Amino acid sequence: MRIEFGEASLASFDGTGLDKATLGARTAEFGKALSSAVAAAGYPAEADPAKTNLPALIALLSLLNVFVALASAPLAAWMIELFPTRIRTTALSVPYAVGGWFGGFLPAIAFSAFTATGNIYAGLWYALTVLAVAFLVAALCLHETRGRALDAIA
Repeated sequence: MRIEFGEASLASFDGTGLDKATLGARTAEFGKALSSAVAAAGYPAEADPAKTNLPALIALLSLLNVFVALASAPLAAWMIELFPTRIRTTALSVPYAVGGWFGGFLPAIAFSAFTATGNIYAGLWYALTVLAVAFLVAALCLHETRGRALDAIA
């Protein structure tokens, strides 16, 4: 396995079967070689806080929070109407928990897809697939509740 950055390339090592002391020594040796190779390629050892545009970063995060709020507010009201009052709490907690599992594993799955294919965008297929399935389920299975008593939904 090789680590490539810019025009530079560094061979990794296989730690399978090495005892703890040897593995620790090889890892430290590899870390030093990697640090010097990254520095030689012109990359900084750490980010420079002076180059961070803090107002733009805060504005961008605030804008993203606005988008989350625009999606979450109607979603909560919509989901409340989907279930009868006797099971509403359980019925609302299950989708949020399942969504947490799908979202929580996103970084691991995206990195695995990148590692398997070498394509940095391969991890996007997981998110797109989950969104497509959710859209199809919503479009085909969810009904309108306007004008019906919410405790009488079957």
